[in-house]
Amino acid sequence: MMRIGLFLLTNLAVIVVFSIVFGILSRFFGIGGVHSAGGLNYISLAVICGIYGMVGSMVSLFISKWMAKRSTGTVVIESPRTATEQWLVDTVAKQARAVNIGMPEVGIFNNSQPNAFATGWNKNKALVAVSSGLLQNMNQDEVEAVLAHEIGHVANGDMVTLALIQGVVNAFVMFFARIVGNFVDRTVFKNTSDRPGVGYFITSIVMDILLGFLASAIVMWFSRLREFRADQMGAKLASREKMISALDALRPSAQRPDQMPESMKAFAISSGQAQGFSIANLFRSHPTLDDRIAALRNYNPSEFK
Repeated sequence: MMRIGLFLLTNLAVIVVFSIVFGILSRFFGIGGVHSAGGLNYISLAVICGIYGMVGSMVSLFISKWMAKRSTGTVVIESPRTATEQWLVDTVAKQARAVNIGMPEVGIFNNSQPNAFATGWNKNKALVAVSSGLLQNMNQDEVEAVLAHEIGHVANGDMVTLALIQGVVNAFVMFFARIVGNFVDRTVFKNTSDRPGVGYFITSIVMDILLGFLASAIVMWFSRLREFRADQMGAKLASREKMISALDALRPSAQRPDQMPESMKAFAISSGQAQGFSIANLFRSHPTLDDRIAALRNYNPSEFK
């Protein structure tokens, strides 16, 4: 979904910026304490990468709502002007009370495809937004279920948990990127000084991007698990039948050209749902619609905790 794509892209951008700053401080000012003529100080490197990795993830989390609004053009409903807007606000308020969270901001973004997202650093200060296409292509029961699904993400604290997982992943990515960078700098560029050379600087940034992309498979795995949980919340707050109907209503949109912003196409809920195992499926934020519907059919809302 869009919230995952935005978070990952923002996180990657922050990590790259940190990598550049880290490289400049190490190369020109000798700040960092991880380099010497004998090579890397792995303990110091691990500590610094852990700090930078978590900070990068937390920054991404704190600006996630702002980024979502800017990227999608979401207009927050400050004062409902139509019966539909009033119903959206009232429905989200009812669902938020049911799961004991603060009232999220409610918004609409202009997109002909059925889509929705929830984001925010705090479950009591979240944003729930739906596309114009969702309102046009789904009936009220289905929209209610979609809203309940998004409220489920908020109530379950998925964005915070995602940020913690991403922070750990960031730390490992930065750590191994600098080990590779140091190896290239020493063996290929023959740098023997106690400060990193150009080879280290360039290679580390390239590896940050490459390893960061590959490591996103871990975050996507977590996202797929949480989708089942959010579907369960949708069934709990709306009904299993409404949630299944909403998922079923997404099928036609998978056959139409994707109109999501470039940065979020791979993460849209209405994107194509490939069957079976493939490398591409490792980077999907959502299980297939068939898997989600099958899971709901075997789910008893009374068992949800």
